[in-house]
Amino acid sequence: MNPIGLIIIGIGVFSFAGGIFNWDWFMNSFKARLVVKTFTRSGARIFYCILGIALVVGGMLATFGIIL
Repeated sequence: MNPIGLIIIGIGVFSFAGGIFNWDWFMNSFKARLVVKTFTRSGARIFYCILGIALVVGGMLATFGIIL
């Protein structure tokens, strides 16, 4: 069991939650502003939800030793 995978899962859940709940402080952060400017606010929400799902899946694979 790889602890790095658990950290990646946590980051993925955080990213997914930021997209779903449309947190202002999340979307107004320095790095997220670039994504919001590129995709608009609703597009950035979709982007962060997809990113979160991908990180959770990758984290699960890493946790169980399938990758990394």
